[in-house]
Amino acid sequence: MVRVREGENRNRKQKIMKALFNLTDAIQEELKSNVLINSVTYGDMDEVELMKSNRYPIAHVGISNGTISDATSTINLSVIFLSNVDEPKASEDSFNDSELYVQNNMLSAATKLVQTLKRGDLYGAGFQLEEDASVEFFSDRFTDNVAGVAIDMVITIKNSVSVC
Repeated sequence: MVRVREGENRNRKQKIMKALFNLTDAIQEELKSNVLINSVTYGDMDEVELMKSNRYPIAHVGISNGTISDATSTINLSVIFLSNVDEPKASEDSFNDSELYVQNNMLSAATKLVQTLKRGDLYGAGFQLEEDASVEFFSDRFTDNVAGVAIDMVITIKNSVSVC
């Protein structure tokens, strides 16, 4: 009789714990399907090996905090889209250089993710971005010669926990 209860508890725990996994898996799959992104990473940005240029462009996902309501939870998610920047040639127009090109491409990749969360497949799957995402453009933010955009957004998911 005790084993049945342990099995039931394990099944309940697995169902409860899957909400965040489902969100991160869905975000990862969406980013991997983006033709502007070569690799997707998760966690502490300091631990990502940026020097491996064959990995660029990179989308890096991080979670900071969230809230729990009656029927939903919100998760604060950040995604950094970055790629390496070529050194400008003396003959190039500095206004239209590699940094601006990278930022434009990374903004396009970020926009695709945001739109999918606002009204696309991810929205339909229950991962909903209710507010607009904030965007920060950067260059020389890291030790490598990279540029891109960072987006911060709040994603609403349905609670799957039963009180009974």
